[in-house]
Amino acid sequence: MVELIGLRALVVEDEGGVALLIEAMLEELGCEVVASVGSLSKALEIAESESFDLAVLDVNIVGGLVFPVAEVLRRRRLPFVFSTGYGRMGVPDVFKDCAVLSKPFAMADLKQALRLALQQPC
Repeated sequence: MVELIGLRALVVEDEGGVALLIEAMLEELGCEVVASVGSLSKALEIAESESFDLAVLDVNIVGGLVFPVAEVLRRRRLPFVFSTGYGRMGVPDVFKDCAVLSKPFAMADLKQALRLALQQPC
């Protein structure tokens, strides 16, 4: 089983309350949140330059859809999980093998999705 304790996480979420909830869940799972951003431009900047182990990406954020960030993470071979109210239908086929969390989700769902992403990055 993949261990989450000590992993550094990026959170991309534009709704403040939801971002805080995800951050709290990650911290309870033993992760360190290195950055939490809510806009596409800032997410791209962090994704291209910062050091972290995994990311949780809200699909629809301020500035557009998060897929350019996912492309950067894929290129850097960093695992990520999509978070969306649309479920798997909100994710294009090019990311069909990626872990997707349907909002709202529980901590157990987040834990399972992160472990999947770490074992089988898309």
